[in-house]
Amino acid sequence: MAAQLRNNRKDAGKKLRELLAANRRGKGVGVYSICSANRFVLEAAMMQAARDGSLLLIEATSNQVNQFGGYTGQTPADFAKFVQELATAMKFPRERILLGADHMGPHVWSNVKSATAMEHARELAGAYVRAGFTKIHLDASMRCADDPGEAGEALREEIVSARAAELCEAAEAAYRSLPRGTAAPLYVIGTEVPIPGGEQAGGRAPEVTGTKELTRTLELAKKAFLARKLESTWERVIAVVVQPGVEFGDETVFVYDRQKAKSLARFRGAGWTGVYEAHSTDYQPRGALREMVQDHFAILKVGPWLTFAFREAVYALAAIEAELLSGRTGVSPSCLREVLEKTMVENPAYWRKYYQGDEGALRIARNYSYSDRIRYYWPQPAVAAALQRLIENLSTQLAPITLLSQFLPAQAKVVRRGELVNQPAELIRHRILEVLEQYAYACRARQ
Repeated sequence: MAAQLRNNRKDAGKKLRELLAANRRGKGVGVYSICSANRFVLEAAMMQAARDGSLLLIEATSNQVNQFGGYTGQTPADFAKFVQELATAMKFPRERILLGADHMGPHVWSNVKSATAMEHARELAGAYVRAGFTKIHLDASMRCADDPGEAGEALREEIVSARAAELCEAAEAAYRSLPRGTAAPLYVIGTEVPIPGGEQAGGRAPEVTGTKELTRTLELAKKAFLARKLESTWERVIAVVVQPGVEFGDETVFVYDRQKAKSLARFRGAGWTGVYEAHSTDYQPRGALREMVQDHFAILKVGPWLTFAFREAVYALAAIEAELLSGRTGVSPSCLREVLEKTMVENPAYWRKYYQGDEGALRIARNYSYSDRIRYYWPQPAVAAALQRLIENLSTQLAPITLLSQFLPAQAKVVRRGELVNQPAELIRHRILEVLEQYAYACRARQ
């Protein structure tokens, strides 16, 4: 079994490198990265990848999954096992799954001194690699408690690069401890993105990364790698994170403008032969996603849009349940909306500093913001129990097609055609698939 897992990891890593090389040659192919630990999201992603016969890239973020559990309560090994178990249940080939670590760095521990934060980050890098994660995004951009400069200032890029190389060294040490034949880690550098879980809420679109700034980033990163004798490892840096000018806030989406990114798309500096990784691509139009892949933003990260779609489906099912069970005895309603609101209000840590306004505005943002910070609350025991109750209720008492048409009209049409089973889990996954299909379209070869 261990040998099979090593071969699976090697096959998936090879496939990713082939895809990215084809993108650089102008083939217009790419890969989308699922940044979520939500079971329904991952199941839907496996369904989409099975339809396409494609590689499935699934990533965990350092604040979501770490050696102390993160907000999901999962370590890297736990998350890898979770994905493998889902793949088995969904009959999805494990050799087509590639695990990635997103924002691998000291972010989670930014409130302590850098020595302690980096010690934890090094431990985390090793834990990810030992657990079978192949694609590692090295991101040491967040300042720690004792870093020079004012709060809110960008950390000096020399420090960021040096720490990224330090984390890479820890990842490589973990890799050398693995059995011979295990696929080597692939690295992504750069950090033109918000901190994990944070999105831009301003009124202006973000500036596209300039080629001069990109050249400096690559030069400093390479210098830091070489300083730690990671010359051969530098050859496994497959992508750099840049800002293509896309972002989203609570109610706003900044759409990709390829004219503004023209210089970046044509960049061939510092011996760079890799591609770009684009974060915060959520809510982009289908055509914009396609243009990004054509312009060498070959790795498209998506997360909140998928759990936003999940939440939409779940809220629609909660409305159906309320209509269906109204006045009935002997049935316990899930009260999911009420349980979620109570949980979020009692534990505001994941949304309080991100949302502004009076109580009415906060309630709307908690439930409907594009930032989708409600995603942090689905693993909470009371919320998870309410969701399970909702699914059980609507699994035994099927929603009439008329109610589906009212609250999930797109899914109702597919049910009426006999192409979708009228079961809550299937309805939820179908709603998520509506988003995933747009990424699959963007990443396919010439359409």
